[in-house]
Order: sequence, then structure tokens, then C-alpha cells
Amino acid sequence: MPCTFGKEERLCSQKLIDRLHAEGHRLMAFPYSVKWIAVEGPQECQVMIVAPKRRFRHAVDRNRVRRLTRECWRQRKDALYTFLKQRNMHIALSLVYVANDIMSYDTLCHKADKLVEALQKDILKSLEP
Repeated sequence: MPCTFGKEERLCSQKLIDRLHAEGHRLMAFPYSVKWIAVEGPQECQVMIVAPKRRFRHAVDRNRVRRLTRECWRQRKDALYTFLKQRNMHIALSLVYVANDIMSYDTLCHKADKLVEALQKDILKSLEP
């Protein structure tokens, strides 16, 4: 699978975003707060990355956080995609950066690995009867 993060992988549908916030499963994987929901769709996973204005007043800081998060996600998403493909699932997820300061790229990539593992465990837990 190519390591890209194209338009079809981004969560843009307002109806789906509202449904995600209303019905989604919540998971904390510091420095991210994750909400996810199982959906129907052609793409295994659609992602929305959020850097709150309340934590980062300057747009340059919010843009930096989103850029670093997108890059880490782009490189780490393959594990989640194969996991979802094996289970024939499609999800929409929201990654909200909750740390008060901007972490380094290496730290964020390490945290993204942990996030994918935690998300897989949470999905498996939700599938159990």
C-alpha cells in the first residue's frame, strides 16, 4: 500500500463527523484523544486531525501539530489498514491533539505506533459480544 494520505482518506462529511461525536467510541492515547466509529464506505479508514485553538492560539502552531501528525499517521497507518481489511471493517476516526506543547517528530511517531496498537485493541474489544 502506498504511503500517501489523499483526499479519500480524510474525513470531510459533516454528517459523519456529527455521528462520530455523538456515537463514537472514545480512547485516550496520549498525546491524542481518539474517537472512532464503524461506518460503511469504500475506504478502510477516514481520519480527521484536530489541533484545538484553545491549546494553540497561534495558527502556525496548530498547522505544525497537524503537519507532524499527518506525517506520522501516513507512515504508521499500514498496520491499521491491514487489521481492518482482515476483518472487513471500515472506520472513521478523529485524532485530537491534547498535549499542551508541541512534541518532537520522533516522539510523535513513537506515540503514533502506540496509538495504532491501542486502537486495534479497542476495536477488538468492541467486536466481542
